[in-house]
Amino acid sequence: MKRRAANPFPGVSPAPDRHGKMRWRLRKKGVPQTYLPGEYGSIEFRKAYEAALQGSRAAAMPSRHQYGTFDWLIEHYKRSPKWKKLRPISQYNLGKDFDRFSKAYGKRRVATLRTEHVEAIIGKKADTPSAANHLLKLLRRLCRFAMRKKLIAVDPTLDVERYAENPDGFHTWTEDEISQFEAHHGLASKAVLALRLILNSGAARQDVVKLGRQSVRHGRIAYRRGKTGGDVDLPILEDLEDVLALVPGDRLLFLTHTGDRPYKPTTFGNWFHDQCIAAGLPHCSSHGLRKAGATRLGNAGASELEIMAFLGHRTPDEARTYVKKFNRKRLSDTGMEKVSRAKREQDLSNPVEKLDIHRRKALKEKGN
Repeated sequence: MKRRAANPFPGVSPAPDRHGKMRWRLRKKGVPQTYLPGEYGSIEFRKAYEAALQGSRAAAMPSRHQYGTFDWLIEHYKRSPKWKKLRPISQYNLGKDFDRFSKAYGKRRVATLRTEHVEAIIGKKADTPSAANHLLKLLRRLCRFAMRKKLIAVDPTLDVERYAENPDGFHTWTEDEISQFEAHHGLASKAVLALRLILNSGAARQDVVKLGRQSVRHGRIAYRRGKTGGDVDLPILEDLEDVLALVPGDRLLFLTHTGDRPYKPTTFGNWFHDQCIAAGLPHCSSHGLRKAGATRLGNAGASELEIMAFLGHRTPDEARTYVKKFNRKRLSDTGMEKVSRAKREQDLSNPVEKLDIHRRKALKEKGN
C-alpha cells in the first residue's frame, strides 16, 4: 500500500470559488484563516504562506506587559501588519507619541476607559487645541485596535468632540516677517540659508536636513519627500543661489550641526524655532515657510498641480487651498475695481448735477 505524500504546506487546502477558479485556503490552529495568492507552490504563494505563519508566531510571542493594559496594547500594535506598513518616519513619530502616552497612562486597563476619561485626558491640553486633537486621534487609533483585540466592545472616543482650532494650522510667514528674519540674522548666516532653502524648495524639516550638493544638478534642486514619497524637482532661483554660493565647497550637506554633524529633524526644528525667537518672531516655524512658498506660488497665479509639485504631495487637495485664497483675493480686487469704475463713470455722466451740488454748498456758506 502506497503511503500518501506529506503536504509540503500544512494547513493549505484547495477551495475553488463560485466561478470554478482554484484558490488555496490556509486553515491552521493559531493562524487566522486566509487565502493565499498565486499558483500552488509558486514564489508568491510561498511568501504569503510564510508571512501568515510568521504573523502567527509574532502574535504568540510573550508580552512584557500585563494583559489588557495600554502598555500591552501598544506592544501588540507594534507587532501588527498595520504598524509594519507605516513608513519609517511615521513609525518614528507615532512611536514617540506612544512613548509619551505610555509614560502617563501605560499601566491603566483599556477596558476601564470611558468617554468622560477621554475628555479629561485631552482636556489637559485644552490650551493647545491642535495638541488635544492629536492626542484624541492617538486614543482613537488605540481604541479601534483594542476592539480588534476584543479588549472592548465600544469605542469610548466616538462621542468625544474635537477642539476648535485654527483652520489654517501653522502660521504662514508674511513677506515682512521674512525680511525681518533676514535683516536680523544676515545673508551669510546659517539661519538665512535654512530659511531660503525651505522657502524655495518646499522641503519639510526631515527633508531639508538631507539636502546637499548631491541634491543639485544643472541649476536645479531635487529630492524625494520623506513623508509622502513624492518627487520634487525645482529650478534654483536667484535668492537661493546667492546663499548656496556661501556654503563651503568641501561640505556635502548644506545644513550641519556643530562639527559638521547632520541634523536630526527634531533637533533642526528646535534650533530653527530658536532663530525665529531671536528675530522677534516666536509665532513662526519652519513648516510655516513651506506654506509661505506655496502662498507665493498661489499669488503668482500658479495652478493646483504646480503647487502640488512644489510641496511634493501626491494629490492637489492641500494645494487647492492656496489657489482658492488667491482666487478669492483676485475676485475681491476685480469686484472693488468694478465698483470704482462704475462710480467714475457715474460722475462723468452727471457733471452738471455734480457742479450744482458744489454751487449750492458755496451759496449756503456765503449766506451764513
